[in-house]
Amino acid sequence: MSKIDENAQKITKIAVQRFAQNGGRRVLIAIAGAPGSGKSTLAERAVQAINNDHHLEAALFPMDGYHYDDAVLEQMGRRPYKGAIDTFDAHGLRHMLKRLKANEDDVVAVPVFDRSIEIARAGGSLIPQSTKIIVCEGNYLLARQAPWDKLKEIFDFTVFVDADEDHLRQRLQNRWRSYGLDAAEIRRKVEENDLPNGLAIVAGSAEPDLHIENN
Repeated sequence: MSKIDENAQKITKIAVQRFAQNGGRRVLIAIAGAPGSGKSTLAERAVQAINNDHHLEAALFPMDGYHYDDAVLEQMGRRPYKGAIDTFDAHGLRHMLKRLKANEDDVVAVPVFDRSIEIARAGGSLIPQSTKIIVCEGNYLLARQAPWDKLKEIFDFTVFVDADEDHLRQRLQNRWRSYGLDAAEIRRKVEENDLPNGLAIVAGSAEPDLHIENN
């Protein structure tokens, strides 16, 4: 079993235990980390394991669906810095997390970010009331900066994925290379935006319930 699968199994075990301890009420798990830390893959595999191995309904909820639209970022003068903490709708995300935690609606439509077109699609995924465990992943879920600092208390368990700067850089370069960007644009995105954001995330996040190393 690979290290990432071992880590996903660890998160899965905790999520299932938390649900068992929660009296049948829905559980929200947060997986935070820098871009390129591997948090998205961990979250996806944890959800898959909860569904397939433990026969509990689980859903993935990435915070990237709360990116501001490019047109809004242009108006803000922040289009080149998409992915920075001020380029997301933190209040909208917080209200959605509280709605998902309350679980009062028969189904909730959540936005999903389409990286191939760099745009969030409204209603991109449906989370039914029968969902027992929601795994939310994103860069700023544990940020200490207001208003992000109001998110941690909503979650039943929080995880931060640690990865060193060299691994982050390599993964980010590979990510943008897979989208066909040229070397200059890859360097700009990684060195001027993604990596500085990542280091700020590491420095600015609250202490999680669990640290996971993913180098």
